[in-house]
Amino acid sequence: MNYDIIVIGSGPGGYVTAIRAAQLGFKTAIIEKENLGGICLNWGCIPTKALLKSAQVFHYINHAEDYGLNKVEGSFEFPNVIQRSRGVAGKMSKGIEFLMKKNKIDVILGTAKVLKDKKVSVTDKEGKTTEYAGGHIIIATGARSRELPNLPQDGKKVIGYRQALSLAEQPKSMIVVGSGAIGVEFADFYNTMGTKVTVVEFMPTIVPVEDEDISKHLEKSLKKTGIEIMTNASVESVDTSGEGVKATVKTANGNITLEADILLSAVGIAANIENIGLEEVGIQTDKGRVLVNEWYETSVPGYYAIGDIIPTQALAHVASAEGITCVEKIKGMHVEKIDYGNIPGCTYCHPEVASVGLTEKQAKEKGYEIKVGKFPLSASGKATANGNTDGFIKVIFDAKYGEWLGCHMIGEGVTDMVAEAVVARKLETTGHEIIKSIHPHPTVSEAIMEAAAAAYGEVIHI
Repeated sequence: MNYDIIVIGSGPGGYVTAIRAAQLGFKTAIIEKENLGGICLNWGCIPTKALLKSAQVFHYINHAEDYGLNKVEGSFEFPNVIQRSRGVAGKMSKGIEFLMKKNKIDVILGTAKVLKDKKVSVTDKEGKTTEYAGGHIIIATGARSRELPNLPQDGKKVIGYRQALSLAEQPKSMIVVGSGAIGVEFADFYNTMGTKVTVVEFMPTIVPVEDEDISKHLEKSLKKTGIEIMTNASVESVDTSGEGVKATVKTANGNITLEADILLSAVGIAANIENIGLEEVGIQTDKGRVLVNEWYETSVPGYYAIGDIIPTQALAHVASAEGITCVEKIKGMHVEKIDYGNIPGCTYCHPEVASVGLTEKQAKEKGYEIKVGKFPLSASGKATANGNTDGFIKVIFDAKYGEWLGCHMIGEGVTDMVAEAVVARKLETTGHEIIKSIHPHPTVSEAIMEAAAAAYGEVIHI
């Protein structure tokens, strides 16, 4: 069978690419070996947010008195919490199925392998192999939980994020190795639900990609909730021979042993580029990623790669944008290159973290003379009314031209607010334009305007 475009993988990179290709008039097929929606919808972004919402509601119930309500004894059945999360994921996957039908995209179920001459072989569950030909082959096979040699995952006592989403029983104690978005989100969820959680982070600060002020504040906030955090530490080995897990942790003061029911390894991801035919076709890779040009073309004409398998930020919204850019370029449209310096990052623990652009340290290293403004949510009327005053907004501007270099937020709901900074930076907005853009009152979004005003010595409410 011949197609104009064949997309391999149906995650937020692949399915969005297929839909845009179909919209542009291409005869399109998408190949998926498991569930439509990929890791993000089935085992990542969406089900984790469902778990975190359950944890937030549980937290609110147990703090009813803080809102002037009668005390309530909150309780839960752990399997029901997991079941709700799986139901949300299932509903989203069915939604993708509907979108495929609506856009007349052929869904081919099976394991794909790229062949020469722009062909793809697909082996189904019964072992039958079928060959398909395409004018353009777009590889969007995503990534999986990375395994460290000293932290082999057995799926029972040493687990990755996938098992953490579907445990049959709630562990009484858990060690989380790695404090990126995945690590702190799971640490927050399990801790809120009553599991004793210890986070082990190799770097000096948790969420190490964030601005240092944000990292330090989040560490304090998580510690207040009872999470133990060890930075400048690394797990050297694990012993699973007993009932639970014993982890030998190297610290500045020597080795210590941590014991828990389960250890969650959240030390990043590994791209799914093995056994998909790249070597046979001659597609170049480097350090576990596929090499592409600015329009996502690989080293072999007619083959493209997007998302977690290329050396850009491994984020769902990045993969989607890359796929759209890729097929629009194939169509011959006038396309702008993606600005990888203006990609928002979000972490959905409580308090949430959201950021875009340069950190204060990065801005200084680049030689900018900067103006920095911070506005605490404790001074926000809406945040106070909500009972969620933990956090702040931090903005960084170039002192010379007023360019908005970076925006860093920590607090309830900030993942829904960061888009203002992304759009404003895209439009090359200055600090004073933010100050003079009237924000609605009372909202938490006012804090962005107030932070900008603080950078210029014009802040009103602090």
